[in-house]
Amino acid sequence: MNTQFIAGHARLPAGMAAKSMYDTLTITAEIDKKYGVIVDASCTLATEHGRDYVTRLLKGHSLRDGIDPILEQLNEGYLGKANSALCAALKDLHKQYCKMRAENAQ
Repeated sequence: MNTQFIAGHARLPAGMAAKSMYDTLTITAEIDKKYGVIVDASCTLATEHGRDYVTRLLKGHSLRDGIDPILEQLNEGYLGKANSALCAALKDLHKQYCKMRAENAQ
């Protein structure tokens, strides 16, 4: 396969619909091994619309370019209670990507 699968996690704030199903928010991404481009993504938000929004937001971004451009778009476009959890999960996802790249370079 030419892709790898990574996940980032963060705690959900109280009072969210997803909190009744999960204690943490998870964002998963399938990334191109060579360029670090997100080819598909998903998350554990409660609504299908929210999950689709995050997927569309992430697809096509290269994690090699860092996470800041994605965080900026998320902060401008996602105004729900889960914003801080989404940002934290994205940062964790990027951390896992960097760790994976470092391990593969050895």
